[in-house]
Amino acid sequence: MKLEVLEKDRYYHIYNRGINGNNIFENDANKLYFLKQLAKYSGDKISIFAYCLMNNHFHLVIRLNVEEKEVTQAFSNLFNSYAKAFNKQTQRTGSLFEKHFKRINLKDENYLKQVIIYVHLNPKHHFDLDFKDFKFSSYQAFLSSKETKMERDEVLTLFDDLENFIFCHNQKNNLLNETYTFE
Repeated sequence: MKLEVLEKDRYYHIYNRGINGNNIFENDANKLYFLKQLAKYSGDKISIFAYCLMNNHFHLVIRLNVEEKEVTQAFSNLFNSYAKAFNKQTQRTGSLFEKHFKRINLKDENYLKQVIIYVHLNPKHHFDLDFKDFKFSSYQAFLSSKETKMERDEVLTLFDDLENFIFCHNQKNNLLNETYTFE
């Protein structure tokens, strides 16, 4: 599989999962540590537009603020740091993540919005959980007035405003509910 080349000022869906589909997060503390390490290693190199941490995979929607090499190194440091800590905690050895993190260039605004919604609805896709209450997704950060490292204002402007942000998520969630309803 040829990896998408990362370019400065472009938007990307970044994701990866545990090797062989294994869990990369065993508890809330693991997820909090991953987010802490993400902030530590990414700094101002990326802007984060959405995230969701599931037990065996994660999703990020980002924009590169610097050149590819710096971002790739930051992600490498993040994943290595996290894997070492996780392996030590769980008394395991070897690779934790699949070889390369996946990346998709989000080439237009509509695609960017759809992926943000997709990332936030991930708990619904995988566990039929209410995405609004899922603790390890950025969705709540957009509803809150608390300080955040998320690009709240930019994302809400992308959706026109908070009300439309909520509406678009609910509309897509309702479509998913209709898809999975059996009589």
